[in-house]
Formats: sequence, structure tokens, C-alpha cells
Amino acid sequence: MSSPVFRFATVQGQNIRWFLRRNCSVTPAQLGWLYGSLCVVSLGIGTFFWYEGAVLILPFAALELAAVGAAFVAYARHAADRETISLEGRQLVVELENAGHHLRAEFDREWVRVEPGVSDRSLVELSARGRHVNVGRYLRPELRPVLAQEIRKALRDAQGGR
Repeated sequence: MSSPVFRFATVQGQNIRWFLRRNCSVTPAQLGWLYGSLCVVSLGIGTFFWYEGAVLILPFAALELAAVGAAFVAYARHAADRETISLEGRQLVVELENAGHHLRAEFDREWVRVEPGVSDRSLVELSARGRHVNVGRYLRPELRPVLAQEIRKALRDAQGGR
């Protein structure tokens, strides 16, 4: 089998792997530290004004921190979202991680169809024998056809190199 050059995949021996993940600039741990420091500052200011006689400042500060905390939790749940597509021997394995939910689909490489979506913003559909999985949600829409071409090429090269 020739060694094709891929834009999104890594090649290790006979295995080819696409690892696509969300582009997050802040990790959940960093977000926790940010939220903790925000709590200290906001509750400190609220407590100061509570002692000065403005008793409603502290409850509103707590309400604000609860809302910001809920938004941070929603962000952190999706920070580790990813898609892994692996061509390993005779199998194409797709693993999707979304908010802690894991989906794994295995396809025989000889039967896999790679279909780009009908519109420019559509995901790439991998299907075989009545089962299908959509991938490419962490790529810009204009790069999804490139991903589809790479997967098709890898499947074709793997079949030709039997």
C-alpha cells in the first residue's frame, strides 16, 4: 500500500486515524479556577455592601454566580467532545463522544459508503448495511468534503492493498 498524505489523518503502519475535536481555548480546569476567583471577588464585594447596609446586593451576587456557574458547566460538558475515525485492517471504526455520551460504530470497510451532505453545511455520512453515522461536526463546513475525500481514498487504497 502506498503512503498517501492526509490533511486530517495520521498514519501508523497500516492504520489510519482521524481525530476531530472541538476547538476549546479554555480547559475545564482553567474554567474552574476562573469561576472560583469570580466567586471570591463577587461574594467579597457583596459581603462588603451587605455590611454597609445594602442587603440585597449579596443575594443578587449569589444569583448571578449561579447563572454563570450553570453556563460554565454546560461549556465544560462539551469541552471534551470529539470524533475518532479509524481504519484498522478490515474495519472502519467511528467513535463519537458528546457531553459524556459515547457512541461506537464499526463497519466492514468493503461496504462503507462515504456521502457528503446535500448542502455545503451538511455533515459527512458514513453508512453500511443499514447503519449510518454523521461525522465532521468539528470541521469548518468548507473542509468537510476534504474529509470525505480522505476517507474514500483511504478505503480505496486499503482495499487495493489487500
